Amino acid sequence: MLTVVLIIAVVLFIIFCAVLAHYANSPSVVDPKEAYQVEESKGYLKGWEDMKKEPYTITSFDGYQLNALFVPAEKPSDKYVIISHGYTWCLIGSVKYLQLFRKYGFNCVLFDQRGHGDNKRTACTLGLKESRDLMAVINDTYKRYGKDIVLGLHGESMGSGTQINALQYHPDVKFIVNDCGYAELVPVLQGQLKLQFHLPGWLTAPASVLSRIMYGYSWYSIRPIDALADNEIPICFMHGEKDTFIPPVHSQEMAEKTKGYQEVHIFKGSEHAVSIQDHPKEYEEAMHDFLVHIHIID
Repeated sequence: MLTVVLIIAVVLFIIFCAVLAHYANSPSVVDPKEAYQVEESKGYLKGWEDMKKEPYTITSFDGYQLNALFVPAEKPSDKYVIISHGYTWCLIGSVKYLQLFRKYGFNCVLFDQRGHGDNKRTACTLGLKESRDLMAVINDTYKRYGKDIVLGLHGESMGSGTQINALQYHPDVKFIVNDCGYAELVPVLQGQLKLQFHLPGWLTAPASVLSRIMYGYSWYSIRPIDALADNEIPICFMHGEKDTFIPPVHSQEMAEKTKGYQEVHIFKGSEHAVSIQDHPKEYEEAMHDFLVHIHIID
């Protein structure tokens, strides 16, 4: 009888960990129409409908099709930026950053991350395959607009983790603006288990094993900070002081790790991914001064 009980307990535990793995890797993503309404209500989409836009798709390393959108600068320019959105969101969430970059003459490339937005539904790998998707977007941008363009990256949350993780592939970009990104994935997941579900953080270990079985990768392998060991691309780290989803220590640790020029801006009182909303003037000034310092804009 005891043996049966133990077997049942083990099976239930495995099922529970499989549910956790599924929850993280197959999130309920926000519908683009809903995202549009949210971003519009915050005033981020002013003038958006009147901007010229070119929709297209990009084929990633494994044949997966990424939905993309090109928004040209108001005047011809050789400056380009690729903006990566966060977990469960979509490319419309990148428009608030696009507004800033276009003020300084940038052409902007927005895209839906794997399994998000208008893309075909598939598993999210929290920066693993997504970093290779970003490399496909970078390569496609050079093919479309020429090898002589000045190209940079901006990312928010998972988009930030994606772009730092992509540094292991040595992308040809001139700068990175990294907003509330993570140095390593597991501490983020452990924090959410405790804060949202009141569960012990050690559950990430067995759940990661199930992630490897179900989705082909371990959560412990997602450590963007490791890609910074030989990085010389200038990075501007932005982070909210009160971010409990991805605490600002992640940006501070990555800034210490990179070999290139770096800045860290911590925005007082701001929670996750709302620094630009809470401190629009300070955010713009930080980004502007960073781009001036590294000679991207005058």
